[in-house]
Amino acid sequence: MTALAPYKPLGSLTERLKEQARRIGFDLVGVCPAMRPTGYEHLQRWVAAGFAGQMRYLADRIQAYQHPQHVLANARSLVVLGTHYRTQHPRSAAPGEGRVSRYAWGPADYHDVLHQRLRRLREFLLQLAPDAQVRGVVDTAPLMERDFAQLAGLGWIGKNTMLINRHSGSWFFLAALLTDLTLDYDSPHTTDHCGTCRACLDACPTGAFPEPGVLDANRCISYLTIELRESIPDELRPGMGDWIFGCDVCQEVCPWNRKAPQVSMAEFYPQTGSDPVDLCELLGMTDQQFRTRFRRTPLWRAKRAGILRNAAIVLGNQRHAPALDALAIGLDDPHPFVREACAWALGRLGSQRARQVLQSRRTQETDPVVQTVIERALIGE
Repeated sequence: MTALAPYKPLGSLTERLKEQARRIGFDLVGVCPAMRPTGYEHLQRWVAAGFAGQMRYLADRIQAYQHPQHVLANARSLVVLGTHYRTQHPRSAAPGEGRVSRYAWGPADYHDVLHQRLRRLREFLLQLAPDAQVRGVVDTAPLMERDFAQLAGLGWIGKNTMLINRHSGSWFFLAALLTDLTLDYDSPHTTDHCGTCRACLDACPTGAFPEPGVLDANRCISYLTIELRESIPDELRPGMGDWIFGCDVCQEVCPWNRKAPQVSMAEFYPQTGSDPVDLCELLGMTDQQFRTRFRRTPLWRAKRAGILRNAAIVLGNQRHAPALDALAIGLDDPHPFVREACAWALGRLGSQRARQVLQSRRTQETDPVVQTVIERALIGE
């Protein structure tokens, strides 16, 4: 008679869920209880101080951030998930080119990629616990993901407000699966490994960190190039440098990112013309051309007008003379803040031909803000 193999019990539901998450493609997995986040009062003070800028949705639903039960009724546990997105080293932007934050290089929006994985993980959990309540979220729900990631042991919140993992740095997306099940919880990450380092604070081109751990969105290049729906303040434009969408400076200088894992996922790998981007080509795009190229990518969030405004400012920073014709076309754009940025950039070129273009536009412009910028450019301010 053949001896029976030793009995091996199935792993716990939590262990099986973690294994499946990694199998699906999540690189970091931690589990924590659904509770009031420790940073909630900090969030309240941050919003009250005006550091959220025009992101009024944060203030409108500030109460919902108090507990994950506002995202999923009766939530008891969160499975916090991280996905690496660092691919190749960014290329330098030549005159006439602009930089895009590396998370937006690929042909897909990371929200879509992560939601697909979350759906698969949710289906797996429901196979194990058919009566469970489960919801997956990717940074659009009122959930303080970084606080819960720290509670789930995935890392600490650095001085640049990013979640940092000792082995993965900060080049990863966060997502969460909420459930009304009570799972096995990981130990919180309680150590801050930033120490006395202030590389991120000192490197910020626009001085967006009034103090460690506090970001003033009004001065942050990512906010200015993505969220702001009006003209960018003149005093912050030089600090934008070559950035037309987002900014990676505070992550690029972080010592913990020196050995961050690299991935080759097609969804995140740079598509042609995204690292860097041809700015004159952008300024010549119609609405339909912009939609065709960027509809399924993160750049869609800034919309065509925002991207063209940013492109004009970068060209002004570069004082790129060959861009004159593209900037002249931008003076006829239907959006006033695109016209304003193009007029500002032409003023920065300072050439006789640029002055002629502005002079010819002077009598046609109807927006008073744009008119003022043209007048200032013509007198050399």
